[in-house]
Amino acid sequence: MSAPVSVFDVAAYILAARGRMSTWKLQKLCYYSQAWSLVWDEEPLFREKIEAWANGPVIPDLYRQHQGRFYVSSMKKGDPSKLNPDQRETVDVVLEGYGDMAGSELRTLTHREPPWRDTRRAAGLKIGERGSATITHNRMYEYYSGILDDEEAD
Repeated sequence: MSAPVSVFDVAAYILAARGRMSTWKLQKLCYYSQAWSLVWDEEPLFREKIEAWANGPVIPDLYRQHQGRFYVSSMKKGDPSKLNPDQRETVDVVLEGYGDMAGSELRTLTHREPPWRDTRRAAGLKIGERGSATITHNRMYEYYSGILDDEEAD
């Protein structure tokens, strides 16, 4: 079992691989990296929590680092070299699948998916309402492993 790295290490790795991007896009790529790590590696990639905010999944600790900026090209915190080969492979596959999408497309995609939607519904949050309900690893694993099962059945 690998030790989880920080979300800042993951964000730094993503930015080193893809360059400048919107903070929305960075948040969603970190979210998908965590989700798919839970499925493929059967463990969390990073330890920070993910919340179901009005604009999709957000890692509050990461948000506080880029708050007030629309674009980000580097992280003051975070060391991409802390990711081990399995963790890098997971993030690389996520970047292959989601990395060419705009932040707004990723936001729309996460809004359609049960982990964000069901977390907000369970917390009684309406569309556009602010909230800080945590998207659990279990919710993420159940949904994304189901996608994987469906793909393998095809």
